[in-house]
Order: sequence, then structure tokens, then C-alpha cells
Amino acid sequence: MILYPNAKINIGLNIINKREDNYHDISSVFYPVNHFYDILELVPSDNFIFTSSGITIPSQKNICELAFEIISSDFELPTSVKIHLHKQIPIGAGLGGGSSDASYTLIGINKIFDLGLTDSQLKDYAIRLGCDCPFFIENKPKYITGVGDKMCDISLDLSEYIIKFVNPHIYISTSEYYQKCSPKFPLQNLRDLIDQPVSVWRSIIKNDFEDIVFCDFPEIKKMKLNLYREGAVFASMTGSGSVLFGLFKK
Repeated sequence: MILYPNAKINIGLNIINKREDNYHDISSVFYPVNHFYDILELVPSDNFIFTSSGITIPSQKNICELAFEIISSDFELPTSVKIHLHKQIPIGAGLGGGSSDASYTLIGINKIFDLGLTDSQLKDYAIRLGCDCPFFIENKPKYITGVGDKMCDISLDLSEYIIKFVNPHIYISTSEYYQKCSPKFPLQNLRDLIDQPVSVWRSIIKNDFEDIVFCDFPEIKKMKLNLYREGAVFASMTGSGSVLFGLFKK
């Protein structure tokens, strides 16, 4: 089985509150980007094997391996699996590539072994792997709250726009920059702002990470301004960055 775990973009990101468990409550809009993806192959095998190609993945245990482990701990599978991941989505870029790989692994194992898990049950497994992982089970535009685990359907269609990415090739540590941020409650609800025309998003929708990241890496700010100079209707850093995206009218 071959699957294509896709990226996502954050349209707005409000860091609202630091919790007692050291995580942060946020609000954001996640939008799937289906034309930017990794390639994941899952094949039944006598022994578990994980291999990768493309972008080099850090040497620790891959999240696809963890996804297989949590499923196989609850089910007596007839065989193991061989997983090959061809990595194309940049790592540590705010695009959710690792989370997508994990969720697609869960989806693939569910199909290969006919486990009959519902989307709700798959999300329960996914949240154990990472806060962003449940989003990729349904893979539809969502308004996100909590630590990224609470999702509400929204009506958002960006098919009239070309999404252009700019990769500064700078690794941004999500945990480090969460510690640097100053949480604050937004003056306006992002769920309401997203209903406004895309043409006004530039003045009303913000990613709270940008101020602190741009301070440390002014070259990333210049890249965002360049997207606007090129004609983007809206441009932003996605997630904790460092990749930027611009929406261009087709």
C-alpha cells in the first residue's frame, strides 16, 4: 500500500495560555495542502522493518515506528510490516509532516489488516503520538483549540489560490520558542476572522510566533515581505516555522 501523507498550513496562530502541564493552549486554523506530501509504503512482512529516503531523518525512533507499536500492542496482527518513508516535507518547518506520517501509518495499518477502527478511534491513537496528529485522520480544514487536540469543522476553500512555500532552511525548535513566547488572549476570535475575505486577512490574522522568530532571524521576515512584493494576498509563517507560505490568486 502506498499513501501520500500531506502537509498542512496554519492560518493564524494564537498562543493563549501556558498550562500547568507546561503545554500551551492555542487557537489556529489548520488547512491541508494535498500537493505537498511525503510518500509512505506499507507492506506486510514477517519482521518489522523501517527504512527511509529523501530528506535525512534524525536517528531516533521514527514516529511511523511508534504508530505501528501502539496499534500492534492492542491487536494480534497476523504479520508485521515493512515501512518505507520517502521524506519530502521539511522537518521542523511547521508543516506537520511528521504528524501526517504517523496518522497515515495508523490509517494504512487499519486498512491492511482490516481492523475496523473508526476515525474517532484512530484519533485516540493519533493523539498519543502528537498534538497535531489527529488532524490528519480526517484531513479537512479545522478550527483548532486546546493543545491542538480539539477540532471543529469550518467551511474554508482556498482552491482559488496557489499556495507558494518559501523554505529558509532554518530549524526552529518548537519547544524553545513556546518558552520564549508571552501568551495572551486574542482580542478577536480567529474562527470569526477566518470568515472574512482573504484580502483582509493580512491586517487581522497573525501568527504569534512571528514576532519572536523574526527578532532572532530577520532574514525570515524579509522573505515574508518578499512574498507580498511578489503579489501574495496573504503571507505567513506556518506553525512555529520556519517555512513561510503565500496565497496567490490564480
